[in-house]
Amino acid sequence: MAIMLAKTYQAFKAAGAPEDDAVAAAEELAGYENRLTNIESRLDRIENRLDHIENRLDHIENRLDHIENRLALVEAKVAEFAGKITVLTWAVGINAAATIAILGILLRGHGPLP
Repeated sequence: MAIMLAKTYQAFKAAGAPEDDAVAAAEELAGYENRLTNIESRLDRIENRLDHIENRLDHIENRLDHIENRLALVEAKVAEFAGKITVLTWAVGINAAATIAILGILLRGHGPLP
């Protein structure tokens, strides 16, 4: 015999339904209740999985924030290094120009070599 809802069966009997109809209706409603319970259980499992996925996404987001912060530090260091290279380039250029000017002055005082 299938599972049926006792109070539902009694209500159908009290309403004057025949025995077979009251049993069939109570069993059918019990079947729907079981299906709803199964659906509810599956929804709970899905909700738990979604919570787990949300936690993992939060963890990934935190890691990406950390990487973004480190990248910002690297960018700052590269910009600082680029500034130093620019200053060094200017210093080498000025030094080269001064050296050529001094050599020009020193060599101008001497005439052609014999």
